[in-house]
Amino acid sequence: MSVDLAIVGLGYVGLPLAQEAVRAGLSVVGFDVNQGVVDGLNSGASHVDDLSDADVAAMVGAGFSASTDEGVLGRARVVVICVPTPLSADGGPDLGPVRAATAAVARNLVAGMVVVLESTTYPGTTEELVRPALEATGLTVGTDVHLAFSPERVDPGNPVYGIKNTPKVVGGSTPACTAAAVGFYARFIDTVVPAAGTKEAETAKLLENTYRHINIALVNEMARFCHELDIDLWNVIDLARTKPFGFQAFYPGPGVGGHCIPIDPNYLSYNVRTRLGYPFRFVELAQEINATMPTYVAHRAQNILNADGLATKGATILLLGVTYKPDITDQRESPAVDLAKALIDLGAHLTYHDPHVSTWSANGHLIPRAEDLTHALSTADLTILVQNHTSYDTTTLTTHATRLFDTRGTTTPGTAHRL
Repeated sequence: MSVDLAIVGLGYVGLPLAQEAVRAGLSVVGFDVNQGVVDGLNSGASHVDDLSDADVAAMVGAGFSASTDEGVLGRARVVVICVPTPLSADGGPDLGPVRAATAAVARNLVAGMVVVLESTTYPGTTEELVRPALEATGLTVGTDVHLAFSPERVDPGNPVYGIKNTPKVVGGSTPACTAAAVGFYARFIDTVVPAAGTKEAETAKLLENTYRHINIALVNEMARFCHELDIDLWNVIDLARTKPFGFQAFYPGPGVGGHCIPIDPNYLSYNVRTRLGYPFRFVELAQEINATMPTYVAHRAQNILNADGLATKGATILLLGVTYKPDITDQRESPAVDLAKALIDLGAHLTYHDPHVSTWSANGHLIPRAEDLTHALSTADLTILVQNHTSYDTTTLTTHATRLFDTRGTTTPGTAHRL
């Protein structure tokens, strides 16, 4: 029995895509190498923030199923690859998961199939890695089968934009490939935007996140000198954003986290260095600035304690919020980890509080969880607001904390130390 769609990789990208396709009436199967993920999904349990157990149960009730058997791919009219692409030791993308997924698709490739890569990677991956693997089967891309790249734009926890109403960029290996992939996504996504080709679609995703990465680095660097010059940067940003054109507000913080901003720009800089032989200086400088923010925050914390005659060594510091975004459980690349390491290296005793995280480790250190927030605030020598979950009431924090260091600009001047 054939199905409309098979998704390879059922994580933060693949599972929401499957849900939206199922909602539109498509028949969908999922393939994942993690048996625990597959068993959980088939029993109606979700492992990602944007889908509840009830959402997954509804998908299963509508015919969705997951499997560790790659043979399910051969039943699909369209196969979408949504596997992770972490950074390798040399700073480039680790394409091991993409290679493995592509090999699985190739082993089950049939004429007429549409194959789409959604995993973020460097420009040229679709043509240089995926296409040769598919054509090694004897089928020709553009005639026998269709191949395209479509960057994922999932924003975990975003209450406004999801799969359906976020425009979908699609670039095929040939015009026929683009048309086939556009036609597929148009079945369940409101707006589909054709790209000139696969490289343009690949680069568009990197540009989106590089833009954010560089602008966050700009305000992070401004945070440092504005503090030294006694300038309220948060007020500066509020003032600048009143201009109705030519400015978009970005905000400083204790570092950048998540699956995109700390990682994706490196794919582009790596590609430029290895292929062209010179650095992408904007990206590398932005990476340097953003990567050092956790250490900067730790040193600011040290200065706050020193100003009151306290040493960081032996001090109790409470970290509030350890996820990479507000109001989600996702901890991927959270700057809280590097901040914790820097504070531990300074001799601090750490505790943490996060309504979305029941246990937390930082670089091998199991950090004790504070169960009673008010008590933890009043007994810690210093509280650092690392992530501003909406459940954190500013009045409670400023009233009960012995000392509060706000890295997210939620407090008013004079009520806390602010980044």
